[in-house]
Amino acid sequence: MTALPPGADGVPRHVAIIMDGNGRWAKQRNLPRIAGHRAGVENVRALVRRSAEAGVEVLTLFAFSSENWRRPPLEVRLLMDLFVMALDQEAQKLHENGVQLRVIGDRSPFPRKLQDSIAAAEALTRHNQGLRLVIAANYGGHWDITQAARQLAEAVKAGTLEPAHITPQLLAGFLSTADLPDPDLFIRSGGEQRISNFLLWQLAYTEFYFTDCLWPDFDQDEYDRALASFRGRQRRFGMIGEQLEAAHGRETAAPID
Repeated sequence: MTALPPGADGVPRHVAIIMDGNGRWAKQRNLPRIAGHRAGVENVRALVRRSAEAGVEVLTLFAFSSENWRRPPLEVRLLMDLFVMALDQEAQKLHENGVQLRVIGDRSPFPRKLQDSIAAAEALTRHNQGLRLVIAANYGGHWDITQAARQLAEAVKAGTLEPAHITPQLLAGFLSTADLPDPDLFIRSGGEQRISNFLLWQLAYTEFYFTDCLWPDFDQDEYDRALASFRGRQRRFGMIGEQLEAAHGRETAAPID
């Protein structure tokens, strides 16, 4: 999908977040790392609610990257258990509030119990019309582009697609986010300033917002500051400011049918 203008009052249609800093938050408090992850999960609930209130259409959260398998085995196992618990506890609440849940990424390495919980939560909320909550789990931007390219290659092999007909738009249609607008705003908490293999294709024209705030402390006020920063930016998509201003002027002057 291509980037689209934000919604009413400059609210980003799609916000993507790397929720970084859980382990450091726990370490500062002499707690085990999993305590930081639990605190981070609690924080998600408030951010989902605030996103819906603000008029955000899609909220994508990077929960577990394809590189996170390199962490200590005990931490990985506890993260899997926490994911199952969060899904089992929150799916019904999401459904009652009209939130549609989707998980993107390669879920095949996950324990069967987690795969079943994901499938059940997605099925329960599939037809909801409110905020779309996307959880990126065992996800990587390289994986996403590779699996899209593999599908295109299969079509070429089958003779249903000519290589010359492959365009950026066609490839984007095979990404895991194909039916979603590209993110307008990318947020990373925890002080790091990189995208860590997250939505590599989709972030091409996204506005970035980095903060030192650790994820469990990233509250509604911090989120509102990120949204306010977005509203203050001019997104030119390769054009110059004068072109955008002229285009906005034409939209303002256009008659209402």
